[in-house]
Amino acid sequence: MMAGAAGMTGSPLPDAVVVGSGPNGLVAAITLARHGLRVMVFEAADEIGGALRSAPLTRPGFVHDLGSAVHPLGVGSPVMRALPLARFGVRWIHPPMPVVHPLDDRPAARLERSIAASGTSLGGDARRWHQLMTPLVRNWQPIVRDLLGPLRVPRHPLASAAFGLRALWPAALLGRAWFTDEPARALLAGLCAHACLPLEAVPSAAFGLMLGMLGHAVGWPMPAGGAGSLARALGALLHSLGGTIVTGRAITSLDELPRARLTLLDLSPRGLIEVAGDRLAPGERAALQRVRHASGVLKVDWALADGIPWRDPACHHAGTLHLGGSAAAIARSERLTDAGRHSADPYVLLAQPSRFDPQRAPAGYHTAWAYGHVPFGDDTDRTAAIEAQIERFAPGFRERIIARVSHTPSALAALNANLVGGDITGGRTDLVQLFRRPTRVLRPYHTSIPGVYLCSASTPPGPGVHGLCGYHAAQAALRDLAARRIR
Repeated sequence: MMAGAAGMTGSPLPDAVVVGSGPNGLVAAITLARHGLRVMVFEAADEIGGALRSAPLTRPGFVHDLGSAVHPLGVGSPVMRALPLARFGVRWIHPPMPVVHPLDDRPAARLERSIAASGTSLGGDARRWHQLMTPLVRNWQPIVRDLLGPLRVPRHPLASAAFGLRALWPAALLGRAWFTDEPARALLAGLCAHACLPLEAVPSAAFGLMLGMLGHAVGWPMPAGGAGSLARALGALLHSLGGTIVTGRAITSLDELPRARLTLLDLSPRGLIEVAGDRLAPGERAALQRVRHASGVLKVDWALADGIPWRDPACHHAGTLHLGGSAAAIARSERLTDAGRHSADPYVLLAQPSRFDPQRAPAGYHTAWAYGHVPFGDDTDRTAAIEAQIERFAPGFRERIIARVSHTPSALAALNANLVGGDITGGRTDLVQLFRRPTRVLRPYHTSIPGVYLCSASTPPGPGVHGLCGYHAAQAALRDLAARRIR
């Protein structure tokens, strides 16, 4: 049942309430409902999904994604893979190449589904790419199950160790030590820059290795019709299990919620402080206030008169492109951003969904979105710098723009309060905060309030459309319920 606040009238009290309907909140609700609990979800916006939404941001008929458009973890997450999302309309579109990284003076580096095919773009490093990726791809499922969650003893220690031995490197050091030439180093740097960390930081390599592994194992697909179709499917699945979603209802205090045995919050640490108030233990409140954020992003959506005129033909076959040139240039850009400065040559992540999904734009037209990293909370408009980076690899791009919409960090936070300061990671993902998200190592989903849990990307395993934060939080709550630690 999708309803406004009035939809609660006359309904039986829920066993569990969830605040926030991003993918983690929805997966948490589904997990609880599958265990027979009556679940009610509250969403501040008029539409579910959090950042997992789509809308005609530029012009009617052009479908843009408010958050990410490409979802390797959406098909790689063991929780999402186990959900019957196809029954509720989800259809994954796989571009011929998951990722292409164009270079100035040589053919682009390519991440293809085949490790061998990727190697053909990496020159003398083809064998080294094969050595790096093959053991990871061979064991990708146990690696994902062991590592994408709270800190625990791995069930597959050999596979997890093979990943961890490289993942704990700084990305810049791994690229220099492992590869001898620019294409492979640049490809790895572009993948690792998803971490929103300096590439000299530990464990920036972990993000690139995970994303590269998933690219080979399951691809980097996009949901047909827009990312919002994935949120709608999760909502429909919850409805089929008897769950209720109340939209257009912002929760400003836990006191506004109906009485329930379990309360799960798909909120940032700042949001948790705001709704829980003085009910949090003073020490926990202080720890939450100390949570550090990653760089922010400035996101731009375009309506285009035609496809992007890439100089390198391989770029036309990729759903995602990493723009920034050499590994050293990307590292410099990320280092400057992390230090609170702007790079004249920014790292840009771009998706071109309409090239593979005709539902995204009117016939003959196209959409594209991109983001560039900016200092946390910095609302300087960097649209021109992002477009210049695209123009560098696609001369004539600007001439095809018929409309654009830019979202600064504060504008992103207005769309989704969890994107504090434009931080799309839920909090900095360096070694200190990667597992201690947001404050506890062994009980990351628990709060100091009995029966109240955090289930957002600020908990392990962190950012990405995978639902695992919600799943693990729900499992923690169910264990407490079974042990009668909650009445």
